[in-house]
Amino acid sequence: MFEQDYLMRMILQFTRAINRSMLKAAGEEDFEGSAKLIEAAIGDATDMDGDVLLSLAPESMAGVLHVSGTDPKIAEYIAQSLLLEASYLRDAELDARADLREAQARALAQSFGFEIGLEELTEEEWEEIFLLESAEDKENLS
Repeated sequence: MFEQDYLMRMILQFTRAINRSMLKAAGEEDFEGSAKLIEAAIGDATDMDGDVLLSLAPESMAGVLHVSGTDPKIAEYIAQSLLLEASYLRDAELDARADLREAQARALAQSFGFEIGLEELTEEEWEEIFLLESAEDKENLS
């Protein structure tokens, strides 16, 4: 029971952080800042140093998360958020970092055995993935 509550709390924290990054990207068009919010959320969700984790080669990063016992659902959220970050980085014209994030997302999906969509997702699909709040809740989070 405690483990399930902890997992749900982590997922909620993570989705709220992703929500904030999406609002920042949409409102301020600060794509690099939005990418940094995602990186911080990944560090928080894994209880690891996000900078160190995200500096690893794709297969190494996936291996570290796999052997550290990261919950598969958290791993899936991380992979999807890495794709979102890659999109922001491309908008910020940081293509090399965007390519790395996309490769890390693919390696994570392969390691944990799930599929992720690498095609462009609509805003509604991102909202569905990250369980974004109602319009009133979105205002409270920003």
